[in-house]
This record gives sequence, C-alpha cells and structure tokens, in this order.
Amino acid sequence: MSIRSTSEMEISVFYLVGIPGMEHANIWISIPICLVYTVTILGNCTILFFIKTEPSLQEPMYYFLFMLALSDLELSPSSLPTMLRIFLFNAPGISPDVCIAQEFFIHGFSAMESSVLLIMSFDRFIAICNPLRYTSIFTSARVIQIGLAFSLKNVLLILPFPFTLKRLKYCKKNLLSQSYCLHQDVMKLACSDNKVNIIYGLFVALTAVLDLTFIFMSYMLILKAVLNIASQKERLKVLNTCVSHVCAVLIFYVPIISLAVIYRFAKHSFPVIRIFIADVFLLVPPLMNPFVYCVKSQQKRNLVLQKLCQKKS
Repeated sequence: MSIRSTSEMEISVFYLVGIPGMEHANIWISIPICLVYTVTILGNCTILFFIKTEPSLQEPMYYFLFMLALSDLELSPSSLPTMLRIFLFNAPGISPDVCIAQEFFIHGFSAMESSVLLIMSFDRFIAICNPLRYTSIFTSARVIQIGLAFSLKNVLLILPFPFTLKRLKYCKKNLLSQSYCLHQDVMKLACSDNKVNIIYGLFVALTAVLDLTFIFMSYMLILKAVLNIASQKERLKVLNTCVSHVCAVLIFYVPIISLAVIYRFAKHSFPVIRIFIADVFLLVPPLMNPFVYCVKSQQKRNLVLQKLCQKKS
C-alpha cells in the first residue's frame, strides 16, 4: 500500500504504524494484544465489582482504587480500535476527525489516571502522617467531591486539544509515528502554524510533571514520618501499605518518562523501541494495576478466594 503525500490538497486520511519490519506477523501480534485487553477488562471489572458490593471495602482508600480501576477501564478501549485495525485487519488508515477524537480520550483518561495516583498519594500521606484526622478529612462526600473536581479539571485541561488540532491544515505529511493518535504526533503533520499547539502541549505536560512532583513530595514526607517510628517492625508494616501505590506509580510513569527521553534524545534512532514503549504505556498499567493491588492486599485477595470457593460449592 502506498502512502501518498501532497501539498496541493488537504489530507483526508492519516496512517498509523504497527511495528516496523514485522508487518508479516501482524495477525500474530494481535493475539496477545486482544488477550491483554480481555484480561484488563476482566481484572478492572472485578475490582469495581468487589468495591461496589463488599461493605468491608467501603473505605476512602478503596474508593480511590475504584477511581483508578474506572480510569484504566476507560483508557484501555481508547486505543483498541486502531490497534485492532492495524494488527488484525491490516488497515492503518484513519480519518483526521476520528484521530483527533481518539487523542482527546487517550490524553483525557491518562490525565485522570495521573490525578488519581496523586490523590492516592495524598491518601497515604494523611493515613500515615495524620491518622487521627484521616476519617474526618476523607469522608465519603469529600471523596466524591475530590473525584468530580479532578475529573472536571482534566476535561477542561484536555478539551482545547481537539479544537487547536482542528484549526490546523494538513497537506504535506500523513504518516503518524504510533499505532494510535497523540496530540504531539498529529500537530507535527500540520503544514500551518502550530505554535499554539506546542505551547499548550507543554503546559499540559507540565501539569503531569507537577502531579509526579507532588507524589514524590508526599512520599518524602511519608518516609520522614516512618523514620521517626522506633520499631523496625512497625516501620515495615507502615511502608507495606504504600507498596501497591508505589508500584502503580512506577508502572504508569516509567513508560512516559522513557518515551519523553527517546523523543528528546533519540527520536530517529530507535523507532521500534519508541513504538514498543508507547504501546506499553497504554497496555501495561491498566493490565497490571488489578494484579498489583490484589496481590499486595490480603483483604482483597481473601475476598476473591472466598467468592471463588462459594461458586465451587
């Protein structure tokens, strides 16, 4: 299939890419991708079901986990249509309007996941550093208000993306660098002035950096409080309550940081690695978060086993 590029007319189709040099194996690559999406949906739906139905999980920490699972459940399907089109049907073409809509949902749900991880770090900070006020600070009504406030913030933050992309003209290049649409990729295809997109894109990236900075600061304060505990056993017990969240933060942010470094210093040197990390960013966090929290939480693990035993009996 030839990819045409012209400066005489506005482009009506963008082309996404799979894994360079492995086009012959697209059908085989689609199998683990479909498996990942299936397990992701089942895992996060299981988390949502248990938190919704089990009275013992009606606590602020689990409400925030509910938000995280909901974000994962929304983030995964955002890239599913284009990935299936590329790997399963060998159809990389996508209209600009659909591409712009996809990047809005991907960036929006990614921003929401980052916000939820930030909220969860504050939750751990209050629980460890100020436990006597924990229940009065994180009431059920306040947790809902926090969730709605951050959701509204993220919608308003990402909402300008589709409008700023829509105003651009695309007339020379039509080949994107990922298997799904991102703001930074789409704006680079424009043949008109995209300075507004660059500036606003940097502003949105800065908000993600601020989220990570506040998460880091929260854990510095938590570590300071833990070091003041005399008993080593109690220190380990307190730190163990943070392990799941730290793993979730690393799983989410390491691919983003790696991708940013590659874009900055080796954009054209490692296209396969760049595409692989970009796919990991959308596939792995929603897949791993249910396992991370279930494995590290004895309470949730026991509930799952209890439900399974009830079904068998």
